[in-house]
Amino acid sequence: MEGIGGDSASVASPLPQWGHDAWRIYQYYLDKTTPHTAYRWIGTLVVAAIYCLRVYYVLGFYIVSYGLGIYLLNLLIGFLSPLVDPELEVTDGPLLPTKGSDEFKPFIRRLPEFKFWYSMTKAFCIAFAMTFFSVFDVPVFWPILLCYWIVLFVLTMRRQIAHMIKYKYIPFSFGKQVSFNRIYIFSTLIIAT
Repeated sequence: MEGIGGDSASVASPLPQWGHDAWRIYQYYLDKTTPHTAYRWIGTLVVAAIYCLRVYYVLGFYIVSYGLGIYLLNLLIGFLSPLVDPELEVTDGPLLPTKGSDEFKPFIRRLPEFKFWYSMTKAFCIAFAMTFFSVFDVPVFWPILLCYWIVLFVLTMRRQIAHMIKYKYIPFSFGKQVSFNRIYIFSTLIIAT
């Protein structure tokens, strides 16, 4: 009865401790990849290419690929959508800041880029692992699935683009925003010279 929380606890916990240590190492390296956006996406493209080669090589697992495509489409919609949907807010117009701490935030994604990348890479890895189990190789006529996915993609993107046009937001920012007056003055100076 001497070892409550003492030696008996350390003998019973090497496996959970090992799992916790492995998770900490994994999280450490995941955190180190955060600033390296281009390298992360190149790695994801390599994983996606390996998955595509695997599916092409075994000529199967079209249901897994279709499910992966639907999941990636869902992630893309979250990546392109604003955090606060203007359709769901009940306002009579644009709201001005009411306090000194309120500030205008141009665009905040519902799904940040890092989580989008991480979920996409994890989905490709899981789908790749599923190709090694024959239970997931359901025989289907893949051209119908492909056509259905293309129609679903086009309709979903059309709706998303209409939403972007209606509420006047652009989910991408490339460099510093320049006002229209500066562009007009600059173009006038170039034409005059």
